[in-house]
Amino acid sequence: MDSEGAQGSVRVDAWIWSVRLTKTRSQAAAACKAGHVRVNGTRVKPAQSIRVGDQVRIFHEGRERLVVVVQIIRKRVGAPVAVQAYVDNSPPPPPKEFVAPVAVRDRGAGRPTKRDRREMERLQPGQPKPTR
Repeated sequence: MDSEGAQGSVRVDAWIWSVRLTKTRSQAAAACKAGHVRVNGTRVKPAQSIRVGDQVRIFHEGRERLVVVVQIIRKRVGAPVAVQAYVDNSPPPPPKEFVAPVAVRDRGAGRPTKRDRREMERLQPGQPKPTR
């Protein structure tokens, strides 16, 4: 690993995947393409190179992660080694009690009416608003 850290740079999507900020490299590349990854405050493409000392901000799975690159890793490693490759400056995740409750219907209540369905859609976060 020391020889990898001595080398200059690595692709941002490969590094995000290597240090386990995303589950797959394709998710990391998709996040870059969607504009959810910033290096030193600038949106980046998946092939952008990062170096030691760069600040990487990624918005993934409803949470923003803010990390500073400490070590360059090219291949995916175990979690204990991955944590040593960055300094995590992320805000803490929101407490569980502040998460919006999911609309649940009582068992045996029958099929929802149009009004019930619209009410359930209104309560679900992240759903596109219906067009009329």
